[in-house]
Amino acid sequence: MHPKLDLTRGPILRLVFLFALPIIGSNILQQLYTAVDTLIIGNFCGTLSIAAVGTSSQPIEAFLGVFMGIGAGVTILVSMYTGSRNERSLRDVVAASGTFTWVVSIPAALIGILLTPALFRLMQVPESAFSLAVLYARIVFLGLPGNMGYNMNAGILRGLGDSSSTFLFLIVSSATNVILDLLFVAGFSLDAGGAAAATSISMYMAWLASVIYIRRKYPDIGFKVLPCRPDGRAMRAILSYGLPLGLNNSLYSVGHIALQAAVNLQGADFMAGAAIAGKVSGIVGITLTSFSSAMATFTGQNLGAGNYPRIVRGARQILLVSTAITITVSGALFALAAPLARLFTEEPAALYFAVLCLHIQLPFHWCYGVLNGVINLANGLGRVRFSTFISLFMLWAVRIPVSWAIVLLGDGHYVNAGISISFVAGMLVSLLFFKTAAWKKIRAAA
Repeated sequence: MHPKLDLTRGPILRLVFLFALPIIGSNILQQLYTAVDTLIIGNFCGTLSIAAVGTSSQPIEAFLGVFMGIGAGVTILVSMYTGSRNERSLRDVVAASGTFTWVVSIPAALIGILLTPALFRLMQVPESAFSLAVLYARIVFLGLPGNMGYNMNAGILRGLGDSSSTFLFLIVSSATNVILDLLFVAGFSLDAGGAAAATSISMYMAWLASVIYIRRKYPDIGFKVLPCRPDGRAMRAILSYGLPLGLNNSLYSVGHIALQAAVNLQGADFMAGAAIAGKVSGIVGITLTSFSSAMATFTGQNLGAGNYPRIVRGARQILLVSTAITITVSGALFALAAPLARLFTEEPAALYFAVLCLHIQLPFHWCYGVLNGVINLANGLGRVRFSTFISLFMLWAVRIPVSWAIVLLGDGHYVNAGISISFVAGMLVSLLFFKTAAWKKIRAAA
């Protein structure tokens, strides 16, 4: 099995850019799923609806986090087996990942639908936005199998070095999302429920497109549409890599539920402003997560190929370029914070809080860029426990205590400072990876 983009040979940065650019496009389109919801709702509904959509994202991410981690584990394994040309193990992992999607996603969707009201009570969602938030979240949970299926298939493709196809799938689904948003929200006045339905339908479109593409483009990797009895060794390998990452993602999102509760205590205007700030600052995340994905696949392929000098060179080059780009994008968004926030709302209070949150967070996003790069370097080397530790430390030991201290002891409108402080702390601790025995072995082998 020859990868579409072989990252084990050739100019490192050129290949990484070729790999990362489609992921950047894909991440932009994924951001549009929720940003378009917020944009259309803000212009056709109101502040309460924006608050409902913004607060709904955290419990949804808590459920998705586990499965996104499993997908990342699949990417790591596929990239390793692609680099080592181990076709049998590659086929086993691909088949096991497809079965996992079916077996887990449907029960998870039902659990999410049932638990949503209790979670929102725990999050202190105001009564004025409660019913809209529950409706939005439940409809999005109906789309969970499509979301999980697409992301699992995207993980397979990225491990194969094929990052461009996922971008094409999302072009189709994003266009569908925009059209349905306008139809359901602006045309039929279905409010947050219409936006959620548009998002769910669009994710099923992306899943279907990825299934058709993999079966036609890569018939020899053993991809199956329906569940089958998976190879036990392959399933254990997926879980050994993916479960720590998934639990990390889920606990991270659970922690954000605790943070969202602190945000919700500041009222609907602040909730709306924070939600808008999240959409704008997500543009920075598009860049840094794209290069981080490239880092994981690059490292996995070269580890499988035993190309240790290239791993060391790539780690240095990718981190430097990713950080420089993150600084540039963050600076531009900082300068344009007010006009960008105004795209979502003209409500003075919500607009003020959106700009405040952005000006607190954006100067420190470069720290998160470094942190995320190191984490994905560790993941690509199979050291998923290190990345799990760093993420949980950053959230539970720094971000949550600091944020709640600001709310309880100071001005709650500056709660987002806890995020900025956690970026700095997480970056400093993540750099210790270069002092670990695992990295010293790579250096020695190089």
